[in-house]
Amino acid sequence: MSASGYKVLIIDDDPPIRKLLKVSLGAHGYLLDEAACAQDGITRAAFFHPDIIILDLGLPDFDGKKAIKEIREWAKTPIIILTARDQEAEKIEALDAGADDYLTKPFGIGELLARMRVCLRRSSRADSEPIVQCGDLSVDFVQRRVLVGEREIKLTPTEYELVKILAQNAGRVMTHQQLLKAIWGNAYSEDTHYIRVYIGQLRRKIEPDPTQPRYIVTESGVGYRLLCQ
Repeated sequence: MSASGYKVLIIDDDPPIRKLLKVSLGAHGYLLDEAACAQDGITRAAFFHPDIIILDLGLPDFDGKKAIKEIREWAKTPIIILTARDQEAEKIEALDAGADDYLTKPFGIGELLARMRVCLRRSSRADSEPIVQCGDLSVDFVQRRVLVGEREIKLTPTEYELVKILAQNAGRVMTHQQLLKAIWGNAYSEDTHYIRVYIGQLRRKIEPDPTQPRYIVTESGVGYRLLCQ
């Protein structure tokens, strides 16, 4: 997909990071705006109307997770968070607050561009799209069917609900808590072993090699994502 015309808001208090992102993303056709603190970032998000936001969690005025929650009160704009390597708990909290993806510092521009393309593709897709196609894997929401190639995969109702949620958020990392709440409700939000069991069952049914998953990949300590290359 062409980046021409897509607007990116960078919210980061580190001037070298902002400069790097402006130069690198600008060279790929993105239109850039920037903010050095959370409050200014929220204001810029309201007036600039970005197509995607890149947000550092460690902001000087208040926590990046609070900024995500405030933006989510009125906008569905994709948000990619930047985290330090030792911020796993904060990363999960930010994703549960409404962030779409994350990158751990230091990160490569190529990886950031790939994550941005996935987020933009997903946000531009119509909510009513009846089928999600990921390589040979297809999920038909209307007929509640899952196929690999021409072969229909027989799933239990819970297995189907799990793959449906992953497909509806294809490319996006879904935390254990998000998946648990969506399928079993708040009472089971800490029972991560349920998810591991069902992910294992799904992989045995849809993956060519369950030990080297191609579709449902693990985000260590965080959750899972359905890859659509």
